[in-house]
Amino acid sequence: MKKLLKMLALIVVPLVLPAMSFAQAAPGANNLALPGMSINFGQGVNLVDSIEVLLLFTIITLAPSILILCTSFTRILIVLSFMRQAIGTQNMPPNQLLVGFALFLSLFVMQPTGERIYNKAIQPYMAKQITTTVAIDEIVLGLRGFMQKQVRKADIGLFYDVTGKTAPQTIDDVPIHYLIPAFIISELKTSFQIGFLLYIPFLILDMVVASVLMAMGMMMLPPVVVSLPFKLLLFVLVDGWQLVTGSILRSFNQ
Repeated sequence: MKKLLKMLALIVVPLVLPAMSFAQAAPGANNLALPGMSINFGQGVNLVDSIEVLLLFTIITLAPSILILCTSFTRILIVLSFMRQAIGTQNMPPNQLLVGFALFLSLFVMQPTGERIYNKAIQPYMAKQITTTVAIDEIVLGLRGFMQKQVRKADIGLFYDVTGKTAPQTIDDVPIHYLIPAFIISELKTSFQIGFLLYIPFLILDMVVASVLMAMGMMMLPPVVVSLPFKLLLFVLVDGWQLVTGSILRSFNQ
């Protein structure tokens, strides 16, 4: 007990003494005064700087959406979710693990794009060599370079057919608000195609197990319960994680 009291004294006393000395040093101050903070709008503040700060916070707020929709994250996460459903393990691996794995795979795929953005946008902007507008344009160009390699022309043509506008001659002239939704549709289509291919071997295994159970007269036993260990065994024997990860990474046109 004495050792515990000594430890508490060693922790509390250094924290209390500076506050007591500060209170004694302040003339006529009975209570400890907290530092104040003031926000000034209008006088003495450049309106352009305020707007830039507002835009910066807006971009930070939309950063998760940009990470999900404008990178390889969408395709990777959907394929991993399809793989889990095909095996039939429900919540194993858990969602947090799949999202984290998809995030690190996205960082691996987006590394060339990230290096280009850092070298041409972030680093010059931090060194005050370019303006905010130029930095944002370079970031958009970096993301466009990645999305243009993955998007399908038919998906871009869909939005021009809906709006009735004439499609440009080159993909570089496609506006960003046309390119992003077309890229999302392309990613969804590609991920569903990969997911369908993942389902085929496990579906065949389910059909074989169901046929064997019906032949044995065990119709009341769910085939999923029997086929799950065989699915896991098959997935481990063929080194499924390496095959699925390699298929996802090779599906991107770098």
